[in-house]
Amino acid sequence: MSADVLFQEHLSALFPSALRGTEAAGVDLVLLDAHIAGCVSVWQNNGGTLDAERQRILHRCLADLERVLPLLTDAEGIRYFERLRRLGRTASA
Repeated sequence: MSADVLFQEHLSALFPSALRGTEAAGVDLVLLDAHIAGCVSVWQNNGGTLDAERQRILHRCLADLERVLPLLTDAEGIRYFERLRRLGRTASA
């Protein structure tokens, strides 16, 4: 699946209601989603490149996501954040 299609799928998905307003491993999940999705959006709009600051933000967020994912128990939330991880990894490559 292309990054464009995956990103559109992500943008169409609702944030998991069970995770709204929650933190895992000290990470606000809504903000984590917003930061990664924002970096992916800039990456797409810039022809597959990110400036140094957004690269730094994306790498930090992906590290946070790696700590968060093992703590999630809700299937919908796991799918949502695994898709976000795929997008973030693609943009950071």
